[in-house]
Amino acid sequence: MKNTMDEKTISTLKQQLQETGKAMFEHGLTLGNAGNLSLRIDADHYLITASGTHLAQLSQDDFVIYNLNDGSFFGMGKPSKETPMHTAVYEIRPEVNAILHSSPFFSTLAACSDLEIPNDLFVEDMYYLERITRVAYHHPGSQALGEAVRQKASQSNLILMENHGVLVYDSSLKEALMAMLTLEMVCRMVVTTKQSGIELNRLPKETVVAFLENSGYRPRQVWRP
Repeated sequence: MKNTMDEKTISTLKQQLQETGKAMFEHGLTLGNAGNLSLRIDADHYLITASGTHLAQLSQDDFVIYNLNDGSFFGMGKPSKETPMHTAVYEIRPEVNAILHSSPFFSTLAACSDLEIPNDLFVEDMYYLERITRVAYHHPGSQALGEAVRQKASQSNLILMENHGVLVYDSSLKEALMAMLTLEMVCRMVVTTKQSGIELNRLPKETVVAFLENSGYRPRQVWRP
């Protein structure tokens, strides 16, 4: 560990997680100590919030370094109990560098219902919500939940955990946060339209495909069926 990352680099990564936790709180994506964040350090290690931490008030001591090879960890406290699902994503998706888990109101409403989440409304919706998968309820922090996430991790960058919350992962904290913000906005739009009687104008499938293949933001991802 010491050979691949120095203390200054680790401190910088912790600061990025601190800023992300604060941003999530300010945008109403988390409440109190609900949720957890992680950031890949290298092929074998990642930083994760310690158990019981408040995402809006993270300090440099509120993180644990977790070893993917043997499950050992180093830090001031214990890693979040949700470590099994973070580990599953990092092992299955080597290109993923950041993971966010929380229970935003409208996204969690979707996770607790059969609410359809469209991915053909506007640019960010098409880009970030192209694929959404679900896993059935398993107790938080359980190996069963970790294995359920492992089975779905290659199918999308966003998992609704039924009666629990949402798991978002991407190449960076910035991208993962934007995906969670987009999900919450779209879920809120759907609920609002159902209450108001407004009908959403959805883009044709061919328009969505053309955008995804030619947007220029990044190559279109190839998802496992």
